Amino acid sequence: MAKNNEKNNKMSLEEAGKKGGKTTAKKHDQEFYEEIGQKGGQTTAKEHDKEFFQDIGKKGGETTAKNHDQEFYEDIGQKGGEKRAQQRKND
Repeated sequence: MAKNNEKNNKMSLEEAGKKGGKTTAKKHDQEFYEEIGQKGGQTTAKEHDKEFFQDIGKKGGETTAKNHDQEFYEDIGQKGGEKRAQQRKND
């Protein structure tokens, strides 16, 4: 308990959240997380318009561009091309 209140020996909010997350992860499998992720995505889609998604996409793209170099984009482009070629073979 690194960030606890030393006087009363209570867990911080951050520590409690981390502990709860670990407990939840032990109780549930990947399917559980896929299901709640899908529900969250559907709810978000109902509550926001096209402009919202354009804005967050632009922000995400700008952040990614700041954090990665040309080699990163070459690598993901290569992987995407290989995956697409594989999909065409299977069609």
